[in-house]
Amino acid sequence: MAPLMESVDVCIRGSGAVAFSLALALSRQGLRVALPVVLPPSAEPDVRAYALNAASRALLADLRVWDALPADAVTPVYDMHVQGDAPDAAIDFSAWRQGVAALAWIVDAAELDTALRTAARFAPHLHLACGEVPAALTVLAEGKESAARQALGVRFERHAYGQTAVAARLTASAAHGGVARQWFKSPDILALLPLDRPQPAHSLGLVWSLPHEQALTMAAAPAADFEQALNEATGGAAGTLRLGSTRATWPLSIARADRLCGPGWALVGDAAHVVHPLAGQGLNLGLADVLVLARVLAEREPWRGLGDELLLRRYVRQRAWPTQAMAGLTDGLLHLFASQQPVVRELRNRGMTLLNHLAPIKRLLTARALDA
Repeated sequence: MAPLMESVDVCIRGSGAVAFSLALALSRQGLRVALPVVLPPSAEPDVRAYALNAASRALLADLRVWDALPADAVTPVYDMHVQGDAPDAAIDFSAWRQGVAALAWIVDAAELDTALRTAARFAPHLHLACGEVPAALTVLAEGKESAARQALGVRFERHAYGQTAVAARLTASAAHGGVARQWFKSPDILALLPLDRPQPAHSLGLVWSLPHEQALTMAAAPAADFEQALNEATGGAAGTLRLGSTRATWPLSIARADRLCGPGWALVGDAAHVVHPLAGQGLNLGLADVLVLARVLAEREPWRGLGDELLLRRYVRQRAWPTQAMAGLTDGLLHLFASQQPVVRELRNRGMTLLNHLAPIKRLLTARALDA
């Protein structure tokens, strides 16, 4: 990074993938961009894995970050199997039938963060900041607990699901074959994402959404007990599963800021919106924010300032429908599969079976997910 100047065009508050991606995208336009000092990484290993769609992959490739990722840190998803809470209720998606290279790419979170930080060190116009920096535009990418957002008086409307996610890395006796699996088990949702770390072709990323107390119990359970519960829940579909890492937890909610921009400021990523991880679209929504905001700023009229609220509203308008649609989809699916009523259970499982035989609708759903 270049040394800090007294003032910049854009100050980006945040230190995650969305903040660094936006900084790289704007610096390529010749804008002077400031980033905060990045704190040393936690001593705890990062067990997260991102499911990135084609649009996110293209953005990272354009930023020259994608090709810098180690080969074993990126695993393509060729097929996805979604299982309902009845044996005959399931949906299968195939990259081959969709005519695409992959349905998604599972990326090691820590490696993506490292690649973004490395790219930032060599990017022109990027400046290391220590705290707030005077700027024509300040972008908040601090995540859902953003203190700067609160200082602006922006209300963050959050509704807790009463669920907590348990994440870990697993190893499996069977090769994953590039297949992602998900179980809607009422009320919990379990996802296995294919990975090549720690064991090539036999590793999986786990995201298990459970009622809060049950999640804390599972996270603290002895490894043998956790593995037994996990293998019972998956029924051997992915082979015998073993823990390959520590376990991490975080509470789940849906949230949205009541304002996404104002004179001289804008929100992106989790500082703007939070969705349930069941569709794996959280980071994809944030990177889509990056793509649209960078494009809006690049296409502004020569006489219009970067912090012009009318300009920033263009970004908000373009992102309103995609973020609301994804929030509605994930929220609706969660509530649908959380219901214990026999009639609802019968209808949702019949619906999954019917959808699995409607190829045109499946292609539409897959295309939307790839480009969301």
